[in-house]
Amino acid sequence: MKTVQTAVIGCGYWGPNLIRNLHEEPRAHVRYVCDVNPARLEAIKRRYPSVKTVADSRAVFDDPNVEAVFVATPVETHFDLASAALKAGKHVLVEKPLTDSAASARKLIALAERCKRVLMVDHTFLFTAAVQKMKEIVESGELGEIYYIDSVRVNLGLFQHDINVVWDLGPHDISIANYLLDRAPERVSAVGASHVSRQIEDVAYVTLYYPGNLLAHFHVNWLAPVKVRQMLVGGSRKMLLWNDIEPSEKIKVYDSGVTVRPMPDGRPDKGDVYKTLIQYRTGDMLAPRLENIEALSRVVAHFLDCIETGREPLTSGRVGLEVIRVLEAADRSMKMHGEAVNL
Repeated sequence: MKTVQTAVIGCGYWGPNLIRNLHEEPRAHVRYVCDVNPARLEAIKRRYPSVKTVADSRAVFDDPNVEAVFVATPVETHFDLASAALKAGKHVLVEKPLTDSAASARKLIALAERCKRVLMVDHTFLFTAAVQKMKEIVESGELGEIYYIDSVRVNLGLFQHDINVVWDLGPHDISIANYLLDRAPERVSAVGASHVSRQIEDVAYVTLYYPGNLLAHFHVNWLAPVKVRQMLVGGSRKMLLWNDIEPSEKIKVYDSGVTVRPMPDGRPDKGDVYKTLIQYRTGDMLAPRLENIEALSRVVAHFLDCIETGREPLTSGRVGLEVIRVLEAADRSMKMHGEAVNL
């Protein structure tokens, strides 16, 4: 079994999780950890004595033994670090979002193709057992025609200095919605407000308009007193609730909905609700069993699989680009007080 020599750049919030999962993956070896903060490097060195810790990323790029680089730094640095890694012949996995603009994301995708290297985005939620099960349920047709997705992702902090709450929390829900629906939205509308900083929105509501009269609505918020991670997927036959905070029954499928029928005299309703009969249906609730496997370990394993086989990752650069296009459109819409922006 071949061992892939890896390096992790950035060991602030997310980097240590990557290092731990790489350390536990038998097909990977962490050769370097890079960070500009000496205290962080010292903490990593104490826990993983065999790892080389460096402050300058050029040491990583100049080492021909390093085959794959994991970038877990502020989004404004993603493009420069990822492009340098690709030019040095390394495969690259970048923390979400891929870059800070669609233009730079396109350049990164083109560079990876020219260099014949794997470029992957760490949209971790797509690798959770819950989202994988949701995808399975949606594709099976059990929910019927999908009508809407409604999500709430709120907590108190963590405030970011370089991106707003949509860029921080929104990529999770955008990537999940695109994945479940297997399509990208046509338009985006968003409103937001800045309370702690005049420049950075900390509360926002984002609506995505998909083909076929399908809406996805996301509430993201850094100023909530509780942490909420919920998503509703409403269908013509059944409805699904995902509560990521729930310790056991994270997914519940409800045999609930409405049936609209014409009046007994058969007259067309012509859109008049008073000429129709609405029947509410409330049936059983099912909570499917989910595997208890850390999603980030699946991210790492999938990245290594793609390096070995050359196949395109589930969360490829193109997937990351679609998310960024929505984020940019949401920014433009917020500046126009919610006016829809076409993609």
